[in-house]
Amino acid sequence: MKSEAEVLAALAAYCSQAERCLFDLRRKIRDAGLSPDAGKRIIRRLSDEKFVDESRFVRAFVNDKFRFNHWGRIKIAYELKIRDIKPAIYEDAISGIDDEEYMSVLRNLLVGKRRTVKSSSPQDLFAKLMRFASSRGFETPLIVKTLKIMIKNVDYD
Repeated sequence: MKSEAEVLAALAAYCSQAERCLFDLRRKIRDAGLSPDAGKRIIRRLSDEKFVDESRFVRAFVNDKFRFNHWGRIKIAYELKIRDIKPAIYEDAISGIDDEEYMSVLRNLLVGKRRTVKSSSPQDLFAKLMRFASSRGFETPLIVKTLKIMIKNVDYD
């Protein structure tokens, strides 16, 4: 078992590599076998010294997952909830995603996927692309709106 000072140094290095959230730190502290009191002291010190900042983490996470992974708002919010981040912290960052860029990413994803999807009918293509975009965390009304433009001859009602 590592000492509190060793874990503090290791976590400071860990936080220096990339933005981290408190959930990640608590898991590392638990895995190291430290007491809850020692964990609280370590987290307080890392927060005070600005090694960890949840709002900074959220901004980086939202930006990275949208720009590089092409995730939609729903999936990003879900992943942040899993990390025990409060909605008050992440709602502003998620709503800060530019709407035009968001729709452009959705369109590009659907156009790219359409090239690889095999379908027997326009309805089948619509359903497959709908599932794909939903799995990426995009909102149903936006997906339907985009697909209506992309796919002709489909009865949507």
